[in-house]
Amino acid sequence: MLETKTLDFTVGEFATNPDRFAGVSISEMVRHWSETIPDETAFVTPESRVSWKQYDAAADAIASALDLAGEGYGHVAVLLPDTAVFHAALCAAFRTGRVAVGIGSRSGIREISHLIARSEASVLVTTRTLRGVDTAELVASLRAEHPGLDVVFADERADVSFERVSANGELTSLPVELKQFPATSPCFVTSAVSMLNSTSGTTGLPKLVTQTEDRWVGFSEIAAEAAAIGPDEVFLGAVPAPFGFGLWTSHFLPALLGARNVVMERFDVSVMIELIERERVTALNCVSTQFKMLLRSEAAESADLSSLRFMFTGGEAVPYSEALAFEQRTGAAVLQFYGSNETGAVSVTTVSDGSDTRLKTCGHVIDRMQVRVFDDAAKEVTGSVRRGQPAVNGPLMCQGYWGDVDANDELYTDDGWMLLGDIVEIDETGRVRVVGRKADIIIRGGKNISAVEVEEYVRAHPSVELVAVVGVDDPLFGEKVCAVVVSADDDLSSVDLTAWLQSRGVTREYIPEYVMTVAELPMAAGGKVAKGEVKALAQRRIAELG
Repeated sequence: MLETKTLDFTVGEFATNPDRFAGVSISEMVRHWSETIPDETAFVTPESRVSWKQYDAAADAIASALDLAGEGYGHVAVLLPDTAVFHAALCAAFRTGRVAVGIGSRSGIREISHLIARSEASVLVTTRTLRGVDTAELVASLRAEHPGLDVVFADERADVSFERVSANGELTSLPVELKQFPATSPCFVTSAVSMLNSTSGTTGLPKLVTQTEDRWVGFSEIAAEAAAIGPDEVFLGAVPAPFGFGLWTSHFLPALLGARNVVMERFDVSVMIELIERERVTALNCVSTQFKMLLRSEAAESADLSSLRFMFTGGEAVPYSEALAFEQRTGAAVLQFYGSNETGAVSVTTVSDGSDTRLKTCGHVIDRMQVRVFDDAAKEVTGSVRRGQPAVNGPLMCQGYWGDVDANDELYTDDGWMLLGDIVEIDETGRVRVVGRKADIIIRGGKNISAVEVEEYVRAHPSVELVAVVGVDDPLFGEKVCAVVVSADDDLSSVDLTAWLQSRGVTREYIPEYVMTVAELPMAAGGKVAKGEVKALAQRRIAELG
């Protein structure tokens, strides 16, 4: 087995000397802190605290269970709450040489099953209850679709169990012998793909984005510089852990710094406010919808939020008026990155930027990332001000989609630059503004939702003949999902459709919040549905309803 190298980092050193951390994995950092500051707090939940020693022990416990699934390279699906156990599972996968497949805890069985199949995962790590619901039925359904699926049940207390179904269908539980693993594995270097997570595109099926340790350490270095991070930061991560924003804010940056990270299994704005005040949080990480909810909350009116120094937000357009209100209410700087799960960061705002740059743009293009802009004819735009679809190249990019040649052909230009689905304007000083989107994506509360995928789910309803799904404006969530349908049942309601979709295991975010029936859908000259006209129709109907 590969011996772990000796580390001599001090708490907070990453912020001042990040070059020393090149080639170091988060698994190694967790082991380092467990040996140097074992009793210091790594994670805080509303009810508990997890030390670095406990974090490391949980990783080893899950690794011990994964060891029973067989040796060598493989994939492990991770379906866990957004607490320390998720991060321990990522370290466990790394220690055993397995690629982790991060699945959001709110995912429905269809999405979970698809990601297991797409990644060819042979092991599922989950917990006995998830978001307050017993997972026994979910696990049974997944085993019916994936008969060879081994299951590890785990929690933050390093309690684990391992279950396997034999060829004849007999369920057996194998004893887990706990042991300490080297913090790294012969199968991995930090530039290798160690994790996959899902993203929704316009094809209607989730794709798996390749993740490496190096790209997110690089991302964390830029974040630390942008926020002028010091050695005593306390983080609160309100973003789901398996996704890009949640990865660098909860898995990478706090571990690199040796900092305390406050997490919640389920987002609740009142609980978030209480934790900010109680734990004296300095760094808040949340999507725009979540900080808008904070501003609207009665609890925030009397809470002491003075510890906050900065907030990283994004996942959707950051509204100027509410970002300004947040800064005025808390004294914390509102910061954001522009980019995607695939490209990594393209631009960033910093604490040293003026309010015009910080609150009205996505900041300046990051030095280490190159950006080109293309017009509708795929011709590169030049000049001091560029407007069009951006394509990027640089070290923060992923390595493409896992095992998906067709999707990669859409992701890259012919000469290897990675495309984003937005329309941006880059001014003469290198500041980026997003002015529109090319992709058929709805951004609800920071979550990217494929309109095509929702249409596939709705279209399966027996009374739906045609459907167009659009995002409609919402002051809190940015957008909500609206299905405009031609239906044999004129009385098809959102309540009826919701119940039907839930019965089929559709993920909550993919269930339309509005359902409107029409005699026919507006069509464009080319024979396709005129989505712009559908959106305008939906907006008018909602306005009429008040």
